[in-house]
Amino acid sequence: MSLLVVKNLRKSFDGLAAVADVSFELGAGEIVALIGPNGAGKSTLFNMLSGQLRPDGGHVGFTGSDITGLPPARIARLGIGRTFQTSGIFASMTVRENVQVAAIAGHRQAFRMDRPAVRFSEAVADALLHQIGLANVANTGAGALAYGDAKRLDLALALVNNPVLLLMDEPTAGMGLSERAALMALVRDTARARNTAILFTEHDMAAVFATADRVLVLDRGALIANGGPDAVRADARVKAVYLGEDV
Repeated sequence: MSLLVVKNLRKSFDGLAAVADVSFELGAGEIVALIGPNGAGKSTLFNMLSGQLRPDGGHVGFTGSDITGLPPARIARLGIGRTFQTSGIFASMTVRENVQVAAIAGHRQAFRMDRPAVRFSEAVADALLHQIGLANVANTGAGALAYGDAKRLDLALALVNNPVLLLMDEPTAGMGLSERAALMALVRDTARARNTAILFTEHDMAAVFATADRVLVLDRGALIANGGPDAVRADARVKAVYLGEDV
């Protein structure tokens, strides 16, 4: 059984279709890229999957349950995490404290800062920070982090409550070439280690083709390609609307 099943999902704004009858499936542990030109509908699709937008029609199934139109908090508790293009870290807190707060909130204990909760969250935070390479800056103020490390912290916040599916919206936005490659290698390796499925949007095609098991391509709200990186790279329609000939 597929982890995520999307059937005929659609959303329009002022009569214009942002997402038009999109259907696809995603398996457990699979890493899938969602690409397309600006305005193709990628963010709208993400917002419907994570509950920020209610679809006009269609179906979203997750682990066999219908989650279509559920609010973001309920979707998150079911096991879908998300990162955004803009950072969601608390600059005034340390790196460890950021992860601790996310861990406590994820266990629906947002107002429990007693010693047992803090000890539990500290152990969770330290283990995760070690895994993603931030253990050496655990006591550093998050606002003082280099941009690449701030992106790693965003990843930690999304992973701390062990989602089985992680939605990543432009994870390498604003990063240099070497930083992009390092972050996406970390995403890939961490997902493999945790058996976490990833659906990510990205404009860096080198990062897409180096990371994804499969690539979905949107154009004007419609899904025009769904296949392995090599097949999508060679697809004439994808080249015409997005990739160009030099890929």
